[in-house]
Amino acid sequence: MKDPFPFAPVPALSKAVQPWADKLASPGLVLHVHEVLGAALFYTFIHLVVSPILSTWLFPNHYPRHSRGKKVNWDAHVVSLVQSTLINILALWVIATDEERATMNWEQRIWGYTGASGMIQSLAAGYFVWDLITTVAFIDVFGLGLLAHASSALAVYSFGFRPFLNYYASVFILYELSTPFLNIHWFFDKLNMTGSRAQLYNGITLLVTFASCRLVWGTYQSAIVYSDMWNAVHNSPSPEYVVTAAAAAANATLTDPGANMMAFVNESTGPIPVWLAGIYVASNIVLNGLNWFWFVKMIAAVRKRFEPVKEPKAKVAVDGAVGGSTATEEKPAVTQRRRQHSIIEDVVPDSEELRDGTIQ
Repeated sequence: MKDPFPFAPVPALSKAVQPWADKLASPGLVLHVHEVLGAALFYTFIHLVVSPILSTWLFPNHYPRHSRGKKVNWDAHVVSLVQSTLINILALWVIATDEERATMNWEQRIWGYTGASGMIQSLAAGYFVWDLITTVAFIDVFGLGLLAHASSALAVYSFGFRPFLNYYASVFILYELSTPFLNIHWFFDKLNMTGSRAQLYNGITLLVTFASCRLVWGTYQSAIVYSDMWNAVHNSPSPEYVVTAAAAAANATLTDPGANMMAFVNESTGPIPVWLAGIYVASNIVLNGLNWFWFVKMIAAVRKRFEPVKEPKAKVAVDGAVGGSTATEEKPAVTQRRRQHSIIEDVVPDSEELRDGTIQ
C-alpha cells in the first residue's frame, strides 16, 4: 500500500536530508521526513496555540493559566490525547486495509516496507520529536524519566527508516489504545470530577484496554517479533528478494518502494546487526515489564479496597472497682470493611506516576 499521506515529499527537504539518511543507513527517511516534521509542527501548534485557547474557553475556572508547570502539563496532556486518538485510528485503518502488509512473511516483516506503515512510524516519530523537545525545554516539570522515554521511543521508531521492522509500526503503536482513557482520567481529576460515575466508567475502560492492548496483544506480538529477529540475525534475505544492480537496470520498478515491498534489499543487505536487535529487544522488554508492573499495581489496589480493616481494641471504663477506682477492660473492635463506592483513583495509578513509568 502506497503512502496515503495527503502531501507528497518536498524535493528540497528530501535532498537536504539525503546525506544524513546515507550516514544513518536510513533510506526511508528521505521519503517520510516531511511527515516527521509536519507531525512535530502540528503537535507544537496544538501545544502552544490550540490548547491554551480552547482550554481557556471551555474550562476558564480550571485551566492553570498562571502556573507555568501546571499549564505546560495540561497542554501536554491535550497533545497526548489528540495524538493517541489520531494514531490509533490510522494504525487500525492501515492494519485493516493494507493488503501487502497482511501477506508478509518473516523476511518481509524484517526488511520489507510499505508506504502506509512508513506513514505510521513517521507520525509517531514526529510526536516523539515534539515530546523530546518539550521535555528538554521543561525538564524541571517532566523530569529525567520522561526524557529517557522520549529519547528511547524516538530512537526505536527511527529504526524503521532503515527499513527495519516497518511492519510492526502499526502493531506496537496500538499500545496507545489505553492512552486516551488515561488522559481523560487525568482531566477528570483536574475538573473536580474525581469519584464521579463518569470517571468510574472511564477507569474501567482504561483497565480493560490496558490489559488487552499492552499485556495480551503486546506480549503476543513481542514473541512474534523476537522470533523474526532471531531468524534475521542468523540469516540474510533470500536471493529472490535481493535487488541486484543488473536486475534493477532491467526493471526499474524493483527499486520503487511503491511497487516492490523489498525494494530496499540489495546485494549488501545481510543479517541484521546483533547490536540493532539487542537495542530493540532490550527496549521492548523494559516496556513490557513496566506494563506488567503497573497492571499488578492496579490489581493490588483493587484487592486492597475490599480487604477487611481491623481497628485496635478499645478500652472501656468499668465503675465499681475496689477503693472507688475505675478499671478498664478491652473490647474487640468491630471488623469493618473498607468503604466501597465509585471512586476510581484507588484502582488506577496516578497519571503522573504512569508518565514517569513511561507507559504513555
